Amino acid sequence: MTLVAFDYAALSDAELAELVRRRDVGATRRLLTANNQRLFRAAWSILLDKSEAEEAVQEAYMKAIAALPGFRGEASLSTWLTRIVVNEALERKRRRTRRTRQLEAEGVTFIDGYREALMRGSTPADPSPEQAIMRAELARVLERAIALLPAPFRATFVLREIEGLSVPDVAAALTITEATVRTRLHRARERLRTALEPELTGVTAALLPFAGLDCEGLTARVLARLGLT
Repeated sequence: MTLVAFDYAALSDAELAELVRRRDVGATRRLLTANNQRLFRAAWSILLDKSEAEEAVQEAYMKAIAALPGFRGEASLSTWLTRIVVNEALERKRRRTRRTRQLEAEGVTFIDGYREALMRGSTPADPSPEQAIMRAELARVLERAIALLPAPFRATFVLREIEGLSVPDVAAALTITEATVRTRLHRARERLRTALEPELTGVTAALLPFAGLDCEGLTARVLARLGLT
């Protein structure tokens, strides 16, 4: 008898959430791999640190899975997860700010710079060497420009323009109004346009990739914490 693979991608949000709540390995893996990149980008947009963003996503997953019995489907499962990650990242940023102020109050010089180049994953299939070099350089320029945006503009831009969330979903994830989303997005675009001019068009999808081994590694760590390996 031929066994047919179960199609987790065809499940509704409510069905997927219920299977994850029951610790179904396939459903949990589907939830993680479908959302890792979006959640990483959301966390990075607030924390501006690769390692801390990954930690925030892991912790947010644990909190979200524990809270699945309370998922009512008012927003999509992805939007619900994004909101949890945003809250986790904001809390980490607040803790980091408190630590910084404490150190400064004690007279300790404290400089919190970038630890390394921004996350970079797999590249588009079969680019020419010249295209790969140009794309990577442009992505670095854009990532630096986005990192310099004010935090509210940066989070809104990453979720809407890079991750592709709808305006209502961005508003729900960041707990702001849709009008505020549009205002922040407009101002972020203007700042980036001033800095970058025509290079912005068509390359945002290459920013902050979180795929390949990075995505698999995060999925494996979360599954291990859930005892599902």
